[in-house]
Amino acid sequence: MQDILFDFISKYVSLTDDEKHALLSLQLFHSVKKGTVLLKAGQKSQESYFVLKGCIRVYYMIDGEEKTTAFYTELDALTPHRVPENAPSDYFISCVEDSMLLISTSDMEMEINSKFPKFEIMCRMLSEELLAKQQIDFDEFKTSSPEQRYLNLLQKRPDLIQRVPQHQLASYLGIKPQSLSRLRARILEKSKA
Repeated sequence: MQDILFDFISKYVSLTDDEKHALLSLQLFHSVKKGTVLLKAGQKSQESYFVLKGCIRVYYMIDGEEKTTAFYTELDALTPHRVPENAPSDYFISCVEDSMLLISTSDMEMEINSKFPKFEIMCRMLSEELLAKQQIDFDEFKTSSPEQRYLNLLQKRPDLIQRVPQHQLASYLGIKPQSLSRLRARILEKSKA
C-alpha cells in the first residue's frame, strides 16, 4: 500500500528516503470494514481521509432519508469541510466497501508540513485540483437531467455502478431507486433501437 501512496505523491513532488520514513512513522494506514461510520453529523473531527483501496461516501440525513452527495474511491482525498474550523459536521461519512485508508489529523499534517515544506506545496496543488474538480462536478449536476447525470456517471465513473448499492447511487443522482430502474431500462431500450 505504501507504494501506491508514494507513486501518487510522486506526481506532485519527489520524496527523499527521510521524507518517506517520516510519513510511514505516522502510522497513517488503516484497514476499515464496510459499513463503518467514520464521521457522524454533529460530531467534531480533525481527521482527513485518503482512499488507497475501497469506497467511502458522504451523505446527509434529511427528514429521515439519506441524501448521498459524494463517493470517494482509490486515490481520492477528503477533508470534511468543518475540520479547519473545528465545528460539528453537517454530514456522515461511511465505508461502502472494506477500505484501506490513510487517516491523518490536522496536528499530524502541521507537523509534517513544518518538517518538510514540500508536503505543504503538494497539499496546496492537490487542494486546487480537488476544488476545480468539485466545481465542475457541481456545475454538471446542476445543469443536467437525471438521465444526463447517469450517462455522465457511466462515462466518468463506471466502477460505481457495480460497487455502490442502487439506493445510494439513486440518491447520489438526485432520484428515487425506482426512477433509476426506469432510467436504466429506458437507456437500454434506446441502445437496442
